[in-house]
Amino acid sequence: MELNKEQILIDRLLLKEEAAWKELFEVYSGNLTYVCSRYILDKDNVHDVLQNSFIKMFRSIESFQYRGNGSLRAWMSRIVVNESLTFLKQNSDFKNFVDDSELPDMTVDEEPDLQQIPEAVIMEMIRSLPEGYRTVFNLFVFEEKSHKEIAEVLGIAENSSASQFHRARVTLAQKIKEYKRLKIAQYE
Repeated sequence: MELNKEQILIDRLLLKEEAAWKELFEVYSGNLTYVCSRYILDKDNVHDVLQNSFIKMFRSIESFQYRGNGSLRAWMSRIVVNESLTFLKQNSDFKNFVDDSELPDMTVDEEPDLQQIPEAVIMEMIRSLPEGYRTVFNLFVFEEKSHKEIAEVLGIAENSSASQFHRARVTLAQKIKEYKRLKIAQYE
């Protein structure tokens, strides 16, 4: 959206104009679904979290402060991420996802080359990670949170966040290596 269109939409939202909320949903729901589905796998749960997120946006639009083009999307994304984390905490064995006691130490030989791998494939690899790995990976990579911030948000130790991220990277590197091996085998 252009700067002026975004500002006009925000003004309409502040007036609680129903058509503005429909427009907001039409423009941003695809992106916000994508954000939510990085954390939550089940489509029905994604739908529920998005619905709760839009309700929260509606109720708190007065607290939104426009800081330039893209700030509305960033504000909405933060709400969706927070609602996703709330859902995970309430509906999973979230407190126990950082149990590393049974996992062997893993290393990444080198950073995997992501060229020629479709973004959708990479996102599906991320979605296939165990919940703890996936959550920490998403917060670190996409939300640009530090391990200290992640630990505070999730109620875990900072070193657990770092460990989960490391294991997520190693697991993704293995998945990428396997994907490339299968692609090469297809052409032989």
